[in-house]
Order: sequence, then structure tokens, then C-alpha cells
Amino acid sequence: MSDNGFDRAPGAGRGRGVPLAPESGASLGLSGGGGGGGGGGSFGGPEQLLRQGFPRHHQEPLRPPKTAPPGSSGGASEHPRAASLPEKNCSVSAVSKPQVVVAPVVMSKLSVDAPEFYPSGYSPNLPESSLDDNCDGYASLTEYVQDFLNHLAEQPACFENEIAHFSETLNGCVTTDEALQELVELIYQQATSVPNFSYMGARLCNYLSHHLTINPQSGNFRQLLLHRCRKEYENRDEAAKGDEAVRKRFHAFVLFLAELYLNLEIKGTKGQLTRAEILQTGLHELLNTLFNNPMDNNLICAVKLLKLTGSVLEDAWKEKGNTYMDDIIQKIENVVLDANCSRDVKHMLLKLVELRSSNWGRVHIASTYREATPENDPNYFMNEPTFYTSEGVPFTAADPDYQEKYQELLDRQDLFQEYAENGADLSGAGDPYFDDDDDDDEEMDPEIEEAYEKFCLESERKRKQ
Repeated sequence: MSDNGFDRAPGAGRGRGVPLAPESGASLGLSGGGGGGGGGGSFGGPEQLLRQGFPRHHQEPLRPPKTAPPGSSGGASEHPRAASLPEKNCSVSAVSKPQVVVAPVVMSKLSVDAPEFYPSGYSPNLPESSLDDNCDGYASLTEYVQDFLNHLAEQPACFENEIAHFSETLNGCVTTDEALQELVELIYQQATSVPNFSYMGARLCNYLSHHLTINPQSGNFRQLLLHRCRKEYENRDEAAKGDEAVRKRFHAFVLFLAELYLNLEIKGTKGQLTRAEILQTGLHELLNTLFNNPMDNNLICAVKLLKLTGSVLEDAWKEKGNTYMDDIIQKIENVVLDANCSRDVKHMLLKLVELRSSNWGRVHIASTYREATPENDPNYFMNEPTFYTSEGVPFTAADPDYQEKYQELLDRQDLFQEYAENGADLSGAGDPYFDDDDDDDEEMDPEIEEAYEKFCLESERKRKQ
């Protein structure tokens, strides 16, 4: 065993303090040899290799990074690699200094106020302070007004709380004729294009007509609004005969004009608030146009218009002595008889005629109690008391023979007028029917007296218990 220098005995062959020379090829086992199970191996045992500083698993280390400092060595772990690699690969340990690439400084010519730094739709020409002061922080009048109109369409209940601030802001930014015309157009388009905004738009127009301070030569807010409505009104005949889209816009205009007639208030010569007479005349002509073109959607629009303003228009026409409403009802009856409209539309027209016959559903003022009589008030006797005859028959003031029965009752009550409800004598003189002096002296019946005594004794016994 000792011939090949490999001692099997434990601890044999361990040299303490004697390092193994790396240049010795024999000791490193590079000289070949049989690698059998017990043949002379070129390497010593695992314990011997560990003692000499070699790792258990011999693996080439990764290539050092380029940024490693020059002259750095891999230490003892790189020494086997240096012995096993060719000479040209040994130069990897000596890495040259890294080259730092410095990017050239690019100087921008853009200033902080360049248009590239502003969002789309923002106008950098106006200073921020002027925007905050004029249009409540918005970039333009159109954006501010449209945002407020959309807000009212979504939350109509905010009208009372926010309309004053909106009017004050408009007084600050609407200072030219063009701005006022733009405001009128925005409100008109919103009122005729957004469903169910005609009423809110009419209220908004009425408020602005009294609170906007601008009054240019072209006309104030109300005058420009009526002028815009007149442009649409002049095309009523063509619009009523147009295609479906044109008729739809025309019907929206008709309903908006009806809301304006009900909500737009104009101060009279004496300071009283009245409705615009020109709108009353325009609604009459629009009704004639709708009934002269008896298509279903035109007739439906006419029904909506009359349900909305029929009572007010008829009262105003009657004050002037006009019978325009009778003429309109006659046109409705002719349409129901002759026009080729649908069955549902004819039913709507008949219901409208019935509504007008009931005074547009208005209820008369109830008469006061003093004016009520048995002839005009069916509940006249509802709260009257009920009496009974001597035979026990009930009667009230509504009975035909009430007076006779009531007089008989009074005569019968004369017999008891001197007695209280408990039968006590109030006259003091006595009564031959009910007063008997001998009643006080009469003795109690023996049987009743015995029962009374027994009752008293029983009560006393229970009290003591």
C-alpha cells in the first residue's frame, strides 16, 4: 500500500505545515495513472484536498466584471484555474480600466411658457388671474356656460342655490355683443336639444333677462333670445313638412317656446309683470301649423302644447273676446273624423277635448260654510244630530217631517224640565207624579233588609282579613 504513496490508514500521509507545491505535476496528479478502485490515484483523499485549500467541487469561477479594479486577483480559488488554463486566458485577471462615456449636454431652447407645456384646449395667452376673475377659472365663456348647463340638466334642484353666482360670473365675463350672442345660442341649443331641459331653460332665461347688466346696442338678453326664436318660427311650415329629424327639432322648439310663454316675465308700464304677447301670438300660429299637417308626431306635439298652455291661452283669449280655442277644438274634431292618423293619436285628441270640457281639469273653489245650503251641498246634514220619537224611531233634520217630530220632542221634554238628569227635584214645590212624602217613612222589606245585613257583615269580615 505504501508503494504508491497513498496510505489507507486513518490520518496517514497527512503532512502538517508542509504545503503542496502547485508546480509539482506528480502531486497534482497530472501525470496520468490508473484510476481503478484501489489503483494508485493521482489525487489524495477528500480530507487531504480540503486540508490543502482546494474546494470540494472544482468549478471555474465566473468571469470578473469589467468594472473590477485593475490588478485584482482571484485569490487562492483562482489559482487552480491559472494552472489549468492557457496563458492567453490568464490575462483576464488583469482587466483594463473601465471607460466612462459622458453624454453631451443638450441645451433646450424651450422656455417655461412654451406651448408644449400646456394641455390641449388651454390658451396660454390669457393670464391665470384673468381667467379666475372673469370666467370662474375656466378657459373660455363657452366652456363655463356649457359646464353649468350640463350641471343643471343632471341636478335641476341646484338651480335656486347656484343661479345667483352664475349670473354674477356672467356679468364679469360677458362684456361684448359677441359674448352675449354666444350665451343666447348656448342656452337655446341646450333647451332644444336636451330632453326635458325646456322648462329649466325657460327659468334660466327669465332669471338672466332680469339680472344681466349688459345692454348693448344690438339688444339685451331677452331681445336677442326672442330674435333667435323668431328665426326658427319663420321656418315653421317647412319644418312641419320636413323629415323626421327636422320635425323633431321643430317640436322641441315649440315646447321650449311654450315654456318661455309661461315662465318669461316682462315688466309692464306700471311695473306689473306680464307675459310676452308676441309669444301668445306665435303659439296660436304654431298650433294652426301643426293641425294643418296632421301627421302623428305633429299631432302629438300639439296635444302636449295644449296640455301645457291650453288653460292660460284660453283665459288670455277670452279676456280679449277671441274664440281661438273653439276654433282649435273644431280642428281637432275634424282631424279625428277625416285624418289618417293612428288610433292612439285619435284617442289622445279625444281625451284632450274631454279635458277642455272640464275646464282643463281646474277645480272650482269650494264654497264656505255660510254659503252652503241643502240644495247645493250634499253633505249639508252630515254633522246634524240624530233624534228619536216616542216610539224610538230616529230622525234628523233631513227628514221631510222633521219640524213636526222635533216639536213633539220638545213638548215631551216639558214634562222633565224641572228635574236634573239624576231625577232630583229642582222646583222645590214637589210633583204629584214623583213626590211622595210617605216614601221616607216606609220600612225596608224584611227579605231585603236581611240580605243587606248579610252583605255588611261579609264586607266587614273581608276587611279584617
